[in-house]
Amino acid sequence: ERGFDNVVLWPRGVDTGLFHPRAVDLCLPAPVFLSVGRVAVEKNLEAFLDLDLPGTKVIVGDGPARVALEETYPDAIFLGEKHGEELADIYAAADVFVFPSKTDTFGLVLLEALASGLPVAAFPVKGPRDVIGDAPVGALDHDLRSACFAALDASRQDCVAFAANYTWEASARVFIDSILGVGAVLPGRTGAEQPRRVA
Repeated sequence: ERGFDNVVLWPRGVDTGLFHPRAVDLCLPAPVFLSVGRVAVEKNLEAFLDLDLPGTKVIVGDGPARVALEETYPDAIFLGEKHGEELADIYAAADVFVFPSKTDTFGLVLLEALASGLPVAAFPVKGPRDVIGDAPVGALDHDLRSACFAALDASRQDCVAFAANYTWEASARVFIDSILGVGAVLPGRTGAEQPRRVA
């Protein structure tokens, strides 16, 4: 509406050198349903923790709602904040990544999970819908329990292949190509002043 005709979608990136499939055992009853993120009311974690699911529910993260949720859901495992290789191990050891939030705009944790070979169960709302769409890397359903069971059948290899489209290299390439494209149309530039394409 304002006349901008050179707008480009710049994708997020995930560190596939850190987040990737690996053989890890959390020594918990399977299947392991995992949620990672800030433990706060806006993350809608109760929608996950209230589900009647087999195996184990694991929450990674910290926040103002953690103490109350730990008291209310003593059967769930709350691991607190985790980073780096320790976090990557937890992703890879789980069976389904559950994303109960209905308010996130993207959810980088979705890409971390997928890069780890972990299928996603979520509500069909903005964020999960934008990242996953119709890709067979999990399940989006208004019934989160049904999504969890459906995600168990998703191919872990498909998850990894999907996440490969969101590497930091791919993100950087879109940014560089966009900048080069803008530089090519700047007024007053001669051919000798044009930016050189980076290999």
